[in-house]
Amino acid sequence: MVRKTVSVCVRILRTTALALLIAVCGTAGSTAWQTGTAQARPVTRSAATAAALPTLGLEQGVIAIETQGFILKLVRASQTVAMLQPRSTPGFSFTPADRLEARASNGYNHLGDICMRVRRSKSGGWSDFSSAAGRHPVIALPANGSVLAAADLTPTLPADCPLKVTRTWASENGSLILLFDLRNVVSEPVRLGALCLPMIFNNILSDRSLAQAHENCSFFDPYVGQDGGYLQVTRLNGHGPALLVLPLGNTPFEAYQPLSEPTRPNQTFEGSFAWMVHSQAYAETEWKRVNPWNPPSGVTFVPGETRRYGVKLVLANEIRDIEKTLMANNRPVAIGIPGYVLPMESHGHLFLHSSHKVKRIEVEPKGAISIEADRTASGGWTAYSLRGKAWGRARITVTYAGDEKQSIHYYVIKPAAEAVSDLGRFLFSKQWFVDPHDPFHRSPSVISYDREANRTVEQDSRVWIAGLGDEGGSGSWLAAAMKEFGKPDATEIAKFEEFVDQVLWGGIQYRTGHDQYGVRKSLFFYGPTDVPGFKYDRSLFWGSWTSWNKSASESIDRAYNYPHVVAAYWSLYRLARNHPGLVTHHPWAWYLDHAYQTVSFLTSSGTDGRPRVGYLNTGLMEGDIFVMLLSDLKREGWYKKADELEARMKKRTDRWSREAFPFGSEMAWDSTGQEEVYAWCRYFGYDEKARVSLDSILGYMPTLPHWGYNGNARRYWDFLYGGKLSRIERQIHHYGSGINAIPVLAEYRRHPDDFYLLRVGFGGTMGALSNIDQEGFASAAFHSFPSTLKWDAYSGDYGTGFFGHALNAATYVIHHPEFGWQSFGGDVTTRGDWVSVRPRDSFGMRVYVAPRGLWLTLDAGTFDRVEVETRTHIVRVGLSTASTFTPRALLRIEQPTHISGVGTYRPAGNLTSERGAFIVPLTTKTTWVVLSD
Repeated sequence: MVRKTVSVCVRILRTTALALLIAVCGTAGSTAWQTGTAQARPVTRSAATAAALPTLGLEQGVIAIETQGFILKLVRASQTVAMLQPRSTPGFSFTPADRLEARASNGYNHLGDICMRVRRSKSGGWSDFSSAAGRHPVIALPANGSVLAAADLTPTLPADCPLKVTRTWASENGSLILLFDLRNVVSEPVRLGALCLPMIFNNILSDRSLAQAHENCSFFDPYVGQDGGYLQVTRLNGHGPALLVLPLGNTPFEAYQPLSEPTRPNQTFEGSFAWMVHSQAYAETEWKRVNPWNPPSGVTFVPGETRRYGVKLVLANEIRDIEKTLMANNRPVAIGIPGYVLPMESHGHLFLHSSHKVKRIEVEPKGAISIEADRTASGGWTAYSLRGKAWGRARITVTYAGDEKQSIHYYVIKPAAEAVSDLGRFLFSKQWFVDPHDPFHRSPSVISYDREANRTVEQDSRVWIAGLGDEGGSGSWLAAAMKEFGKPDATEIAKFEEFVDQVLWGGIQYRTGHDQYGVRKSLFFYGPTDVPGFKYDRSLFWGSWTSWNKSASESIDRAYNYPHVVAAYWSLYRLARNHPGLVTHHPWAWYLDHAYQTVSFLTSSGTDGRPRVGYLNTGLMEGDIFVMLLSDLKREGWYKKADELEARMKKRTDRWSREAFPFGSEMAWDSTGQEEVYAWCRYFGYDEKARVSLDSILGYMPTLPHWGYNGNARRYWDFLYGGKLSRIERQIHHYGSGINAIPVLAEYRRHPDDFYLLRVGFGGTMGALSNIDQEGFASAAFHSFPSTLKWDAYSGDYGTGFFGHALNAATYVIHHPEFGWQSFGGDVTTRGDWVSVRPRDSFGMRVYVAPRGLWLTLDAGTFDRVEVETRTHIVRVGLSTASTFTPRALLRIEQPTHISGVGTYRPAGNLTSERGAFIVPLTTKTTWVVLSD
């Protein structure tokens, strides 16, 4: 995620992004700049000039309307939305009201516009029509009663459009209704192959401070669930109200389409999107090689036929109230446990709530998931048990008695532990780079990989990808370090030790001199005169800033590179300390000290008193590793070093405590700093600022009945910096999912009654496993554009996401008031007063018993089972059998929150402790430890 420096003020990274696209694509750069749809064509000079002319008709004024829930302003000439303000939040608009003049020319869509693709004969081609392409004032129609405004859109649609469109704005019980009536006005049948309703909300972060962006802007997340689908619009600050766009009548949410507009997407503007009701025309053309989220549909209008489409806009008081609001509006609600990434060996559960009974349930591909009716939960929920049978994407379609369809999107993976083992094997075989003659000294290492070419990435004009630096190049070896931490393999660890001794220490990190312990930005660089024997790939463009020369690659000034190195040392420290004989190259103290010295250098100052490393005072992705390191320094009795580290982190945190939104980054807006800011603010008692960080995460990290968006922290520019298909695009389960899940689940353990936090956090944790394919390759992220819908071919910066998974992997046991005993990450059975959970998470190192607020973790060993007696509240911990490098378990017992009536849990017997963990000798059978309060 290498960037040029930007100011604190949000701005468009025009030069950087364009230069990078040229660097990546060469003469095809303009193609990469497209959004992947037929409409997304580069704007020519003449087209851009024409588009700059104001055509929206702002000079004619606005129509001001007040309803029970909204203050609405419509542009009089177009009757599109100028402002959509919830009455409860004066001064805030969900739509970009403050950018109306800048978006007043042809080509800019507004809420209330419509676009269609139609054909007039079976053999004819498709024609596109848009109310935003060439604007003319619409014809106002009478408005009375519940109708707020109405218009005939004929003047603003091309003259040859065979469908007449009438639009109505209406009010219903405080909600806002948007209706379109389409009528065939020609003498022959007309096929409507695509119908798009632009959903234009204020996601324009450009030219705003972080405080302004968080107060004024919103993000929107699609649940492409057909008739059961909806769009949720949430404020950046995570506060209410939230806006829901719901289907009315026959207006399914079939697909989600990026729109082409004169302002191209960039780092501070994700772009504009449309709710697709029908998508057949795209499925036959641009999307014909893609497996879409839902079956494409179209409809034929006979002459004179009229069909109505519409959406309803309603408000939820808070983000957590979204599902409650859906129910209040008679919309079907689905809740999946443990989410929608479903490991094959685990039992999943699906709960449905609808005003109509379930008529039938179907799975596509057939047999991918087995579904059985379960006991009926309380509160009107219907329950089902699920088992994943076939790896990959799967869609469950529920048809209700009223013939409404709701699609729920799953991703079936291998058992979690098996998927992680596959990852390790792939990293240390296919991605294991050995070339003793490599002039950049990258051998031996776990290096980036191209899944399409099925070879290691040894050259890229974004030099860090091939240079083991940044997130885009460090990702693979970071994933390897965290895999070994949680699921150690002696052969793989031996290789990783070689990498540390021959490449990391003394290569990526300086071994001697003034910059000792400094971390350089990349081992690979562009310098034909520096490496005259190396043949640079001439098909790549080496003329951009992304192709660092030798001097630039040796710079130590990027703070984001340091946590990767600390995590590598810390993982080997943990393995050496807790698994005797497993790590052989150095004693545990060597790794712990190198981790400490790396952080010490990161936080050091130069002779001028300024930090030697840039971006130090932002929150760093993987910054939780510093908290973990500090805890281990204290446990080892290294108090002087611990005190120094704590003091330096306190200085950073004190600074954050004085900032309104203390999570800037090298990017103008980002979703990476919240993780570390939350951790240190909690550590030092700045709980209010920790809450600001958490609320921000909940603003961009939703829970939806879709594996890709559930727990998916918003990221949309890092395909430029670490992907093979390089463009601005919402990334599905990029590393934001994994790292943002860390604070969300930490907060849940403090508030075990907050079921919403568990769902969001666990969704992000499991999202990081969906990237791993059947052989073990892990992609940077999944492409969300409907023209693509596939995993990127580069491994890229996946490792940061897996870091989040590694710190979060756990089994959670809950007792839900309506769903009963459930587990996220394990399988639950009940027998009398006993509840037993068998962990199925990838590591088996952590179990949280939510009703008791009990957090059980292992520094060594794994859990076989954990049992809770619901009458006496005794907890029995079953530990797995001994192995060569794990003859004993090290059990930690924590209670992150106080629950009324729950005392302090302690183990029975005379267990001794070491560094705060109870020592439990293991045998050839399950070893049981009894805990009571």
